[in-house]
Amino acid sequence: MKRALLIHLAFCSLTLANTDAQNLQPVALQRAFPNLSFNRPVFLDHASDGSDRVFVTEQRGVISVFPNRNDIATADIFLDISQRVNNGPNEAGLLSTAFHPQYESNGLFYVYYNHGNLLSRIAEFRVSSDPERADPDSERALLDIEQPAGNHNGGQIAFGPDGMLYIGLGDGGAANDLFQNGQDPTTLLGTILRIDVNTQNDGLAYGILADNPFTGNTDGWREEIWAWGLRNPWRFSFDRLTGDLWTGDVGQGNREEIDLIEKGGNYGWNTMEGFQCFRPATGCETEGLALPVVEYAHDEGRSVTGGYVYRGHRTAQLTGAYIYGDFETSLVWGLHYQNGEVTENTLLAKAPGGIASFGEDQAGELYILAFDGGIYTFEADPEPTAVALEETSQPAAFALQQNYPNPFNPQTTIRYTLPATAQTELSIYDITGQRLSTLVDGLQAAGTHQIRFDAVDLANGLYFYRLRAGDRIETRKMLLAK
Repeated sequence: MKRALLIHLAFCSLTLANTDAQNLQPVALQRAFPNLSFNRPVFLDHASDGSDRVFVTEQRGVISVFPNRNDIATADIFLDISQRVNNGPNEAGLLSTAFHPQYESNGLFYVYYNHGNLLSRIAEFRVSSDPERADPDSERALLDIEQPAGNHNGGQIAFGPDGMLYIGLGDGGAANDLFQNGQDPTTLLGTILRIDVNTQNDGLAYGILADNPFTGNTDGWREEIWAWGLRNPWRFSFDRLTGDLWTGDVGQGNREEIDLIEKGGNYGWNTMEGFQCFRPATGCETEGLALPVVEYAHDEGRSVTGGYVYRGHRTAQLTGAYIYGDFETSLVWGLHYQNGEVTENTLLAKAPGGIASFGEDQAGELYILAFDGGIYTFEADPEPTAVALEETSQPAAFALQQNYPNPFNPQTTIRYTLPATAQTELSIYDITGQRLSTLVDGLQAAGTHQIRFDAVDLANGLYFYRLRAGDRIETRKMLLAK
């Protein structure tokens, strides 16, 4: 009967979102690299090469690299293309980077920058023989996009879990979608694109994907498009656990929005701004449009900065929350989204300067890039420590605590408290209810105990740990994310 109950609990919890922490609380920010300061930092990334280095992109056209340590005092110049970059106002300049999924073996990475007069460029570069230096002469232009104005250029590029390169482009600028690009899929503007950097179609420096939503259409719709109807998707990201694609789409005069991007989705601009009709102001046709996950009005912020779903280990309460912010007000929020509904949307912090971007390191820790020149991160949870009890002291209650860290890779600590000496068993189960390991099986004294669990031989996924002490039983979930 108890085994059946455990199996039922497991299958009720198969949705990944349900493994995430809830009840978000405000969290303090701290300088991640207090000895470093940057000139308009707009992006932070890593190379997925096991080096645990941090790459910071500055809008002026420089990428810096340094070890991921808070005591680091100097950074190397990885790439300087400032002489090629149009470093004007708004979204001009060098805006983001993306390292090839096989960067460790091929040394390729990609940048988004503004070049010349009103031209957005996606370009490929290669690292030099020195791993701390890229070769500035290795540039290969993949895609040039003419812009009708100097704002709403988008600016994000990122490789998806499918190994394809995704590119965010705004509607081309000015106000109110002056150039009518938002609902025009014959242009690349106002979209998120998906291309293959490893192949080339005729006349192109990249490949068109056969499974893109408009591939093979006869209406002139651009086959590079993955999603459309966007005003200015300045920052988007993939959830490293689920693969979900999130973006913050900067609004016009009333609303900012967060969208969950789906293949072929039309996100409504300029028919809608957030959940409101825009053109026409009332009675707009919403059928076939993908509505936001969440919106906020301009009394809370005026320029949304999309972030990431937190999958790090240092701040456990943020696990599974999508973290986003606002450039103008420097506010930071976290939201949980389950079964098509926002279950939580909480104000977490206020950053010291305008929030230009969020970034993610190789371990999944998040960073906030502010225009005061600093890079900030969330304050870590305190490390769990064993509690030493006097032999005469008796804990008041039986308690099984959440493992730390969670998610974990591949080790985690399980702590529990026994109010009296008891025959104790602590076991690990998979989602089918099969017992995988028994960590404790024997008589244990009253007090607080902690056990280290190593899942090096297990696959990614949801697991359960169950504590039995006498006639008391408690079960908790934990997530292995390698």
